[in-house]
Amino acid sequence: MKKLLLVAVFAVAGIAAAVAQPRAIGVNIGYGVDVSYQHSIGESNMVDLSVNIPAFNGIGATATYDWVNPFGTQIPWDYKGDWNWNLGVGAGAGIYGFRAPSVYAGVVGHVGVEYNFWFPLQLSVDWRPNIGIVAAGGGVGFNTAGLYTGVTLGVRYLF
Repeated sequence: MKKLLLVAVFAVAGIAAAVAQPRAIGVNIGYGVDVSYQHSIGESNMVDLSVNIPAFNGIGATATYDWVNPFGTQIPWDYKGDWNWNLGVGAGAGIYGFRAPSVYAGVVGHVGVEYNFWFPLQLSVDWRPNIGIVAAGGGVGFNTAGLYTGVTLGVRYLF
């Protein structure tokens, strides 16, 4: 009984800590559309999870661990709202092309600049390069096209 009570206490504490962190949900528009969810971890880190539809001809998912204002560099701003920039790395996978599908998996980077308004809205410009292995038509190759297609404009609701 004591073990069950201890597990329940830790579960409630973990859920409360996760819910208390700032979060954002929204869309990124660029080479297709991404639906993204950001979850802060402390003051200077976050996890960014997104489901994307590249060129409206496939589906994929990415997860990155981002550092907010890395190297202690803050963008100076004296008006309402605040500017931040972030840098991160993670993984991505998906299927591109519905008629002749290609399966890809690889490393994803994330470099972005965001403006958080004084009300719960965030605008961002992000570059998310995606390189890795692609399997198509019975062959396997290296995908570098993801270096050029990852620039997006983001709109997110902060909660």
